[in-house]
Amino acid sequence: MKDLEKHKCRIALVQAEPVLFDKKSSLDKALGYIEETAGKGAELIVFPELFIPGYPVGMNFGFSIGKRTEPGRADWKRYYDASVVVGMEEFHQLSDAAKKTGTYISIGFSERDAVGGTLYNSNAIFEPDGSFKIHRKLKPTGSERLVWGDADKHYFPITETPWGPIGSLICWESYMPLARVALYQKGITIYISPNTNDNPEWQATIQHIAIEGKCYFINADMVIRKESYPSNLNGLAEIDVLPEIICRGGSCIIDPYGHYVTEPIWDEETVIYAELDMDLPAACKMEHDAVGHYARPDVLQLIVSDR
Repeated sequence: MKDLEKHKCRIALVQAEPVLFDKKSSLDKALGYIEETAGKGAELIVFPELFIPGYPVGMNFGFSIGKRTEPGRADWKRYYDASVVVGMEEFHQLSDAAKKTGTYISIGFSERDAVGGTLYNSNAIFEPDGSFKIHRKLKPTGSERLVWGDADKHYFPITETPWGPIGSLICWESYMPLARVALYQKGITIYISPNTNDNPEWQATIQHIAIEGKCYFINADMVIRKESYPSNLNGLAEIDVLPEIICRGGSCIIDPYGHYVTEPIWDEETVIYAELDMDLPAACKMEHDAVGHYARPDVLQLIVSDR
């Protein structure tokens, strides 16, 4: 296991394209990046939202209000089959990779319930001992609700690290102000955001959150190309109208002052490396601590049902 210094966190932020609808190939790609980045000294390795088996941007799976189609159902079942059951072989491989490299690994995946038929948009954080915690997206955004269900557990898990507590909110969960506060109340120093937000307004959002929470914001986005969709899907007509680069990335790291540690990178697969000064989150709270001396618990309180 690596000797992790609490004052410095060496992070690798992987902006990569998943292998859409392919659980094994997406996992193999992730394992390759883990080995590569750990070999370059990374201690925390972060992947985007739904990296296994990819985010099916632009697809509707045959749904319209009050209607659905059998070809769309077949595409959904294909995505269902490519989703991951927690604790199965894919998790053993990621757990082993964390132990082998002595790293913390954050990765988004489509979680398939082990008993029922519901999928969840989830993120796992693996620890160097191979253990892990799962966060399920509280509220899938817009038409995501056709594919994934609301979280029914794993609301705000925190992973204790040498650099302080770290946690994640997935994509537009960060537009749920009380969800952010739930993480702030747990003292997070590194706020991981696996997402597909390549719109320019998102950059203002993440700078605000870093300042508000006095934490590092890890903006983990991906690249998705139209040509990467399987050619034998039933929903090709809806994919054909999309741009050649469907998701442009824009991954970056923001410090607790709201400044870019690394600038956004667009339209390419890459790994962003940085060394984070972990004294900064506490030092920045001298004048502003949103859940401490800059709060009024006698006036405003957040009650969290956290199970």
